[in-house]
This record gives sequence, C-alpha cells and structure tokens, in this order.
Amino acid sequence: MSETQGKPIKCLAAVAYKAAEPLTVEEIIVEPPEAHEVRIKITHTAVCHTDAYTLSGVDPEGAFPCVLGHEGSGIVESVGEGVSSVKVGDHVIALYTAECGVCKFCKSGKTNLCGSVRETQGKGVMPDGTSRFKNLKGESLLHFMGCSTFSQYTVVADVSVVAINKTAPLQSVCLLGCGVTTGYGAAIKTANVQKNDTVAVFGAGTVGLSVVQGAQARGASKIIMVDVNSKKETYSRQFGATDFINPMTDLKPGETIVSKLVEMTDGGLDHTFDCTGNVKVMRDALECCHKGWGQSIIIGVAAAGQEISTRPFQLVTGRVWKGSAFGGVKGRSEMGGLIESYQKGDLKVDQFITNKRPFTEINAAFEDLHHGDCLRTVLDLEK
Repeated sequence: MSETQGKPIKCLAAVAYKAAEPLTVEEIIVEPPEAHEVRIKITHTAVCHTDAYTLSGVDPEGAFPCVLGHEGSGIVESVGEGVSSVKVGDHVIALYTAECGVCKFCKSGKTNLCGSVRETQGKGVMPDGTSRFKNLKGESLLHFMGCSTFSQYTVVADVSVVAINKTAPLQSVCLLGCGVTTGYGAAIKTANVQKNDTVAVFGAGTVGLSVVQGAQARGASKIIMVDVNSKKETYSRQFGATDFINPMTDLKPGETIVSKLVEMTDGGLDHTFDCTGNVKVMRDALECCHKGWGQSIIIGVAAAGQEISTRPFQLVTGRVWKGSAFGGVKGRSEMGGLIESYQKGDLKVDQFITNKRPFTEINAAFEDLHHGDCLRTVLDLEK
C-alpha cells in the first residue's frame, strides 16, 4: 500500500484553460480513485497531433479547462475498490480506447471499440460523471480521452489501463499508447496487408511511418509514402518505404497524385492509408485504389464539420472505404504482444523519439510537432 493511498495528491500538471493558448504548468490536486478506477504516477508522456488538434479548438469534443495527454506510461500508485486487473506498483500504459470485455462491442469480436466508458469519456469526466482533478483555486478540471497524461498523477477507469512487462522502458513504450500502435495496427489488423500487396501511405508522421513498418512486416512489395515535406523521405525509407512522392514537386504538368500512383502500380493500390485528416487527401487515397478490391483506410481525424465525398461509381466498382481507431488493437488483451515485438526488435519504437524534454518544457514540445524533423517528443515527468 502506498503512503498516498486514499489521499489527495498535489502535483504538477499542464492545464489547457482555453483553446489556442499555451498550456499552464501549475500544481493541481488529484483526488483518490473511486471504485473501478486507478491512480497512476505518470513517468513519461509524448505529445501527439491529437493533443494539438484539441488545443487548437477545432475538435468538436474539445472542452476546457482540461488536462490533455493520451500517450503516456507510468506506475500504479493506488487502486479503487473492485479493481483486479492491475495492482499497486504495476508498470502500465493508459488506454484512450478502453476494453471492458463484456459490452456488446467487446463481445462481438468484430471491433476494438468499447462502449463501457465512451459517453463519459467524451464529456471529459470519469464514469460516475465527476472529475478527479481540480486546480488550487478549487475549480474542477476536465479529463481528456480517458487518460490525461499531462499530469504527474492521473486517474483512469480500470478498463482504460493495461499492465505491461516491467523490463520494457517506460520512456519508450509510452508511444504504444497511441501513434505507433495506431499505424502498425491499421496495416496489420484493419487492412490485413498480405505478402506482395501494394500500399500507399499519405502523411509521414508517427502514425504513417508505423503503417509503413506494419506493411513491411507483412511483406508488401511496394510501399509508397506520400508527403509534402521532402525531408520526410529519409525517415520513410528507414521505416521501410520503397518509394517517396512529394505531390508539390514530383508530379509532371497535368499529372495528379492519383494518376501517378495508378500508373506506378499497374491500375491502383491494394491498400491506401490516410494519416493526414485532410478530406481532399482522403478522396485521393480512395481513388488511387485498384478497381475491384482496393481498400482505403481512414486514420486521420478531420476538423469539425468536414465531410468526405467521392463519386459513388468509385465504390460500385469495388473500392472500399474503412476507418481505423487505435489500429483495431484491443489495448488490454493485445498490448502484451506489441511489447514483446518491440523487445525482440521486430517493432520500431525508439526510432520515433526524435526529441526529449523535461515536463516543464511541454509548450516547447508542442512547437516541436510543427518542425519537419520531429516525430515524437517524449516528456519526462520526473524532471
């Protein structure tokens, strides 16, 4: 039993008070976990584009003031009544996609989506409708994606956390809480890429590059990365891309990215992946798929009010549009396999960590995101 069990904890957190404003690094109060809740000492967290997306104010579910962050790892400090899946001292990863195992979604065997805490998670509160965070003025702060890893301590539902092998370095495996798992799983599980398939990936960030390594692991014959930043070509090839196209500089007069990709792949691709959140790119990704069987996976999240469109004929002639959340991975039952693959050297994780900073430099970490040479900045919450 920890000394702080059952007591409020005062700790440092980065609070988003308003959209499009820097985070405020300050002390907050984190209440003890209630029944079926877990309080985690977060040791490391990465900054993801989804955090920046919500902070920008274009996220339809974004609400303030809140504690952002959803790509984090740490150690269980205490557990509430009825928690049996993790115990004090366990090394864990917070999961923004829960897995209860008993809801209609979990029992279906058809999806990794879980309905157990989705409604309250989307409102920024715990399953009982209240928050475990407050600032030193006593004002309640909202949770984010069921995780809120931008705090030295956080409270999550027991269905939103998974214990991992203690030999896995927490400063690295925090990335499995979102980006790496999302992209790798989209290739391996959602698309189920097969040997000699052709693949195009739009967007060479952490998610897109993880799609690339998933496609390579499956033996894809051609893996084409499409990105408007030519500096990303080196990263793309390091993770397994066979080709790189910058649509701004590599197309001939009158040529489109769709016609270019169709020409390169003898009629179109077996699988394409949008990792940009741009609805125009989503359309291009679908329309460069092969007639009859090509499938396009949407991973990127578009801004509020955005809609996708294409001519129905594209779908009538056999192309498929699919979506993927957290790569189709079930966090509690399948994370162990990803950790094992990482520790064997089969899954690249450390290679995504291009920047490291102490937690107090979190606003600079958000600036890192916009630099073409940054994939992930990992923050050390113990510094």
